[in-house]
This record gives sequence, structure tokens and C-alpha cells, in this order.
Amino acid sequence: MTPTPQSASSGASPGTLAGAPPREPIGRRTLLRWGAAGGAGVALAPLAACAGPTGAPGPGTLTLGLNRSLVSLDNKLNQFDAAVTVQRAVRQALTRIGPGMKPRLVLAERFEMAEPTAWAVRLREDIRYSDGSPVTVEDVATALRMYGQVNGSFLLGLFPELPTVEKTGDRTFLLHTKKPVPVLDRLMANIHITPAAANKPEELQSGLGTGPYRVLKANGGAGEYTLGRNPRYWGPRPRIDTVRVRFVPEESSRVVALRSGELDVVDTLTPDSADQLTGLPGVEVEETSGVRMCQLFYNFRKPKGHPLADPRVRQALAYAIDGEALINDVLNGSAEEAGGVVPLALEGAARTGSYTYDPGRARALLTSLGATDLKVKVIWESGEFAADTSVMEAVLDMLKAVGVRASLQQFEPGGDILTWRQGRAGDWDVIGNGYGSPTGQALTTLQGMYGGTAAKERTRDAFMGYVVPSVERQLSAAATEVDDAERTKKLATVQQAIWETWPSLWAFAPKTLLARRNRVRGLSLLTINSYDLSAVRLEG
Repeated sequence: MTPTPQSASSGASPGTLAGAPPREPIGRRTLLRWGAAGGAGVALAPLAACAGPTGAPGPGTLTLGLNRSLVSLDNKLNQFDAAVTVQRAVRQALTRIGPGMKPRLVLAERFEMAEPTAWAVRLREDIRYSDGSPVTVEDVATALRMYGQVNGSFLLGLFPELPTVEKTGDRTFLLHTKKPVPVLDRLMANIHITPAAANKPEELQSGLGTGPYRVLKANGGAGEYTLGRNPRYWGPRPRIDTVRVRFVPEESSRVVALRSGELDVVDTLTPDSADQLTGLPGVEVEETSGVRMCQLFYNFRKPKGHPLADPRVRQALAYAIDGEALINDVLNGSAEEAGGVVPLALEGAARTGSYTYDPGRARALLTSLGATDLKVKVIWESGEFAADTSVMEAVLDMLKAVGVRASLQQFEPGGDILTWRQGRAGDWDVIGNGYGSPTGQALTTLQGMYGGTAAKERTRDAFMGYVVPSVERQLSAAATEVDDAERTKKLATVQQAIWETWPSLWAFAPKTLLARRNRVRGLSLLTINSYDLSAVRLEG
């Protein structure tokens, strides 16, 4: 099968933390453009018509408008990109991913590979939780155990294995793994530490942490929080007195609220909204290349004999998708069509092929494979990526054009799509999904998406049911390779093998777009779509 359609420093090493057919007539393109513009054209509608924040923030208050509901400040399951900014302002990890996607020390003052299967860690002496209690080695050990008990965790899938803790002193310990995990310093940036006595496998509703801010008010059901400075914070004093977090699902409402000054920062903008805001007095648009993969991923839990269990059928359907039209006319050039199974901006990513639009070939292949009268159900959660509804409606039209009867089911943020993803609710065929890279490494994204095993699938922790033993073996070999050059070779080989299983109907890597009021300064947007909230300041 050919892959045609489809001590820390900035220079720290892994061992030390330091001939296409003619396109369809312009009619469809015009329709797509109208569909995309229709979603953003209401951005000037009155804010009173939609739910959103009310009242302009005070001079010492920063107000953030999120497009997805932050149901808790615990990242065990609530892990969309923009949540990281808020969650890490309250709870912190041993390390973090900083500029250049390099690891930086946070709660640890030392984090070094002592041997291939052991890392030596020393906690900072001056760190305290917001209640004044010290951070202990037991807190770290308990956090790892709690993360390990979560079913369906995005973060858990990134780890080849969770390390165990061996205490060697009051502030020192070893992180042990059975096999080498050469990127453990990056992975541990996602394990947020909380007092052992207050920790549990479920999402924590309290906000006790070591971060620059502490929780003053919380309403997880509404996705609203008020944060204030942590007087016991061990690092530089935060520049802002109070941070308000608001869930504003309608992009039109977020745009209007930003323009009126009711919101200071809004995330996950469509290109059309960014165009509206660019150049407006008092508003700045931030853009950076992204390391998030957005894909229309197949359901790999289909039984043997089902058309979608056949990679040739999955490949045939991919020919029906006009990716160029989606990129240019719906996403307005704010994304790049995938050329691999993870974003090419990630360290270790390999180009494996490209998606090709050929509806005639799609119809012919489906007929030859006996996959006629095919029905496809596409599901997704609102806000999974910018312009999601317009993308889905365009894909629906493209599939129908090759004789596939497609249907859409959209889930509201905070709904029960997780149980659907895990195969515990209704049946579906394709899911619109975004998969971020909190480590900047292709390896960890590959491990999370394509490293499924039969054991993981029994607990529904295999990503969309993707369990391909030959792929998992190759990934495991790459994940335990400590030699950088050899690991890169192994990763390239396994990425090609993954591409040839046709995991996605279509995929793209969006740019990261964020808008802020001019009074917001010091906001440095990282490619992982987060920023250090403690460094942000207000002027004017």
C-alpha cells in the first residue's frame, strides 16, 4: 500500500535536564467559503444575545475567556491546551516545557539521568503549598499512583510506563522504570503535585498547590474561577493581583467581549475572527506554529468484517476529502495539511506521505472492495478545534459526493463524549479530535495515540481502540532507545508503518491563534498553546 493520500539549560540533553485530477467547479468552493464566513460573520452580534462574562475587569484583574469549560483545576482528565495555562498557575510539576520546547526545572532543583532506568531528583528546599505545608517526596509518589489509576487519561497514554519512587533522603529520590524512558524529564512536566493526604484518582475539585496563584472562588460546573496571588509562592511575585477565568463557548461572544474590554485574552480563534481583530485599536493577535494534531480519526474498535476494519476502505475514503479546499476556504490558511501521523514541527517527526483528493478513485476503490452503500457517523465535541462545525459540514458534503451516507453528531463541552471515545456509549465511525503535544516530542505523541495494547484496551485506555501489535512493538523499541540518532531512525520507521494503517480520514496541524487587549503585556505564547501566567502584567 502506498502512502499517497495520507541541572537545566536551554541546550539540555536527554540525559541531563539542563498529478491530481481537475478540481470540482467553483460552486463547492464558494459554498465552503460561505459556510466558513457564516460561522464568523455573527461575531459582531450583540453580546447580550449570547451567554458570556459581564462587567469590565478592574485595573488589577486579568480576565480570560476560554472556549472550553474548565471543569476542574486538576489535569488528570481535563487536559485541553488552554487549560494548562490556568492549571499550572495553581499546581506545578517537577519540570515544565519552556521556550524551544526544552525542559526547565520547577519544583525540582535537580533532575538527571543516573542510569538508563533511573533518574535522580532533588526537590527545592524553599517550596511550600499555598497553605504553608512543605512539598514532600511522598507527595510525588502519591501523585504518580493517582494518575496511574485514571481510566481514559490522555496523559497516561504518553508514558511507556509510569515510574516508581524510591526515597533516598528528605528531599531526594530516584524515579525508577523497568525499561529506559529517555524523555522522562519532559513527561514529568505533566504530573502536577498536590499534598498526598488530599490526593485521589478522581479529578480534584480543590485547588491546593505550589503555583503563583491560589483559588479564591471556583464553580467547576460553569467553568468559572477567580484566582489570587499566592502569598507563600516560592518564585518571583506574580505581576497581577487577580485572574478571572470564564467559559464563553460562542466565539462571537468572545470576540465581542474582547473588543468591548470585558475579556482581556481569548483563545482558539478561527482565522476569520483573527482577521476581524487584527489591526483594531486596543487589540493584538498572537500567532505561533502549533504542535497539535487535529484529525478525523477512525474508530478502530470495529469488528472483523466491518468495512472500516479494512485499511483499504479507510484509504479509499481519504481520497474523498478535498484537504486543499478545507485548508484554504474553511480554515483560511491557518493550518497545514498533515504530512505525517504527528505534526512535523515535533522533534523526531517524519514525513510519511500526503493526502490526495481524488473522488473518482474513492468511488472506484469503494466499489471494488464491496463497500457500497456505506454509512459513516462522524462525532466531535464543540470547540475541539477552530471552525470545527464548518469543517464537519464540508466533510459531510464531500463524503456524500462519493456515495457515502454520512451523519454528524456534535457534543457540547463537558458532555459525555469521553465515554463515546472509550467505546462505552454509542457506536460511531469517525471522530473529530485534537491531540496536543505537551512535551514537544514526537515520541510521546506517538506513544499516546498509537501505542495501544490489548491490556490498555481492556480498560479503554487505547486511543480510539488503536491496537496494532507490530506498531506497538516498534514504538516500545524506540521509546527505550537512549541513543538519539538510533531513536530517530526507529521513530521514522514506525511512523511510516502507522501511516500505512490509515488511522485518519484526514488530518491537519493548526497554527495557534490568541487575541489580547493591549493592556496585557508579557504574554509569551508557546507552541504548546500555553503561557506562563505569572509573567503576564497589566499596563494602563
